[in-house]
Amino acid sequence: SVPRCYLNKQLATVRVLKGDPAELSCAVSKDNVTGTWFKDGLKLTSMDGVIFEKKGLVHKLIINKAEDIHAGKYRFEGGDVKTEASIFVEDPPQVDKVLLKNLTSVPTVAKAGAGVKLRIPFEGRVPIRAAWLKDRMELGDDTRIRVDKSDTCTTLSISSCDRRDCGDYKVRLKNDSGVLEINLKLVVIDRPQPPAGPIKVVESSANNITIQWKPPKDDGGKPVQRYLVERQQVGRNDWETLGETPRSCTSFTTSKVEEEMSYYFRVRAVNAEGASDALESGEVKAAGKASPGAPDPPEIVSASRDTITITWKAPRKSGTSQIVGYIVQKRKKGTVTWLPVTNVPVKDKKLTVTSLKKGVQYEFRVAAVSAAGRGQPSAPSEPAFARDPTKSPGQVQDLKVSSSDSTSVTLTWNRPEAQDGNDVKGYEVEMRPCNSPSWTKCFTLPADTTTCRVQGLQAKEKLFLRVRALGDGGPGEPTELEACAGPAAPVVPPRLLIDDTVKSFLVIKAGNTIRVKIPFEGSPEPVVTWLKDGLPLPSRAAVSTEGGTAQLLLRAAEFSDSGTYTVELGNGLGKRETFSFQVQITDIPQPPGAIRLEENVPNTVTVTWDPSASEKWEKNLYYTILKRESQKGLWHVLGDLIYNNKFTFTRVVPGRDYYFRVVAKNDLGASDPSETVQPWRIRKTKAEFRVKAQHYRGVNQKQPPRVLVPLKPHVVVTGSECHMSCAVGGHPAPKITWYKDGRDLSKDPNYFCTNDFGVCSLVILGVTKQDKGEYMVEATNELGRAFSKAFLAIKGNS
Repeated sequence: SVPRCYLNKQLATVRVLKGDPAELSCAVSKDNVTGTWFKDGLKLTSMDGVIFEKKGLVHKLIINKAEDIHAGKYRFEGGDVKTEASIFVEDPPQVDKVLLKNLTSVPTVAKAGAGVKLRIPFEGRVPIRAAWLKDRMELGDDTRIRVDKSDTCTTLSISSCDRRDCGDYKVRLKNDSGVLEINLKLVVIDRPQPPAGPIKVVESSANNITIQWKPPKDDGGKPVQRYLVERQQVGRNDWETLGETPRSCTSFTTSKVEEEMSYYFRVRAVNAEGASDALESGEVKAAGKASPGAPDPPEIVSASRDTITITWKAPRKSGTSQIVGYIVQKRKKGTVTWLPVTNVPVKDKKLTVTSLKKGVQYEFRVAAVSAAGRGQPSAPSEPAFARDPTKSPGQVQDLKVSSSDSTSVTLTWNRPEAQDGNDVKGYEVEMRPCNSPSWTKCFTLPADTTTCRVQGLQAKEKLFLRVRALGDGGPGEPTELEACAGPAAPVVPPRLLIDDTVKSFLVIKAGNTIRVKIPFEGSPEPVVTWLKDGLPLPSRAAVSTEGGTAQLLLRAAEFSDSGTYTVELGNGLGKRETFSFQVQITDIPQPPGAIRLEENVPNTVTVTWDPSASEKWEKNLYYTILKRESQKGLWHVLGDLIYNNKFTFTRVVPGRDYYFRVVAKNDLGASDPSETVQPWRIRKTKAEFRVKAQHYRGVNQKQPPRVLVPLKPHVVVTGSECHMSCAVGGHPAPKITWYKDGRDLSKDPNYFCTNDFGVCSLVILGVTKQDKGEYMVEATNELGRAFSKAFLAIKGNS
């Protein structure tokens, strides 16, 4: 049989740019195969720009210049073989290369106020989306900027550019074949901004005024060349040009000033585009002639039996003229007369005063001299003796170890024996380990301290300590001893000693002090760390650790202090223990907001109110709503324990006036009430009806009042609520009146009364000690009277 033909190489899909050559090729196993080409299912016999070629076993389809019509799926068939592939003609956005190079390599420069138009023509398969971006944000049309686009170009137009428009721009051209991004740079040049202020007055004297400024924050795109300085005399309108400075100099001195005269100064920066707006100074006054101020007191440098050397500094205020020298004076301590030391001013600021009397104590003062005259003298120097330097102090006495533990040694000593001229000014303590020859300074102590504690030692560590006295003549001879730290204390793991005195939940009234003490034990002494809600404590919190007790202190508690507090112990050996407790900051609630009334359902009233400001910090806040039916009647509780801001009253009688009151409450008490100002009334509908009287003889149902359930005595805690109730009967329904110690409570706003079908209640919202006493409820009708009494006792909340 004849062998079958098969493929040696299949067609492969090709992607080609528009205008570039493209080629599809395949190879078969027989040379005598005559192949046929198909495009998109149609047989190709001839096609513009397409050549069919066969060389031996290889069959090719060659496109010299790919166009859009050449894109599609191609198939080759020959003998027993068949193979397919596609040609994709890509036509991404393109811009002329010369134009692209010019745009990207050279910035576009424009002057401020001028219009700018950047036009970029492009080619590529439509549709092409063009976008202009600046600082990664796409530009859109506004009052100054406009972006135009056609099928062949895109244009960015800026009607009046300014320095804000400087920067890097990006043009993004995109179609289904690709993306082309072009980076452009726009430079807008302008006059510089004014110099940065304020203008500082560096010097103001009777002869000169020196001002100083800073370079402008924006030089307008071209370097500043110079600064122009002008001046205006206060009270005049014209400005006088004083001169200019180079760009490197931002100060100017003018000598054209008059004593005691005031001026304004202004400075402009200049670049190639022109001068900036002016930076103006405040009023600057030229000083009158003034003598120098007083120097600081002179300092004593050294002394001998007949000389004392002093030094001083120039006065902070030198006046209006240059200082030419100093007058130096002396006096014996305890006298008032100052004597000159020299006949002429001293130019230097150091002088050795000679011909002094041995053993006498002297004071010195100096005064600066200038062309304006002699200045104020300084305060006197510290008194100094005219005598040779004193001897160094003697050795300290009775140096000993007064106590020690595993990490420290405490030393005590006595002052050296008194000698002529060797006053002790302080002490120096040094130490050295047994295995080291060098001494290390530990402390320098004042003269009145004769004890110190050397810390940071190891258990049973031996060391040498020495103490020497310090005086004007230098350090004295040291006194030395050998010391040893105590044995190591037994390790006790850190442990918090939590007992009944440590509460896990604290309720603190705002403004009061939070003070929590937690005892602990541990050896070595543990490190105590405090946290609030897992974070470091606020800066207001003060913590201390003393005598095995850790304390947290917050004065004047704020609502933000509510949260979970944690105390943590650690001993550096990996042992840790923690304890957490809750703190809730609360206060008597703020009143609710404005009340609104609506009749959403006929013959009802829906009461809504703005929440109390305390809802932000009080979790247990609720509301009580009360009503009364006349402007001076008793308030009656309609609803209690209301946790939202809405209540609907359903038993509204048309034609009757209603007033409503809302009170916010929490565990500490009740807020001031929020009340309606105008009464609520539903108009009474008039209806005509007739009733035909039936003539019959009924039973007389009238009954006098009687107490069905009497009042009970109550014992309540100060600040809590008290509910007293009883039940009465009678016909017609009796009138109910409440009394306290014989006083009618009908018009007292602190008491709220209700009467629901004979169940009579009296509510006291926040009980105080004044509410203690005998309460009586009285029921009366035309047939008689009944009453019930009970006693209310008050106890403290402790």
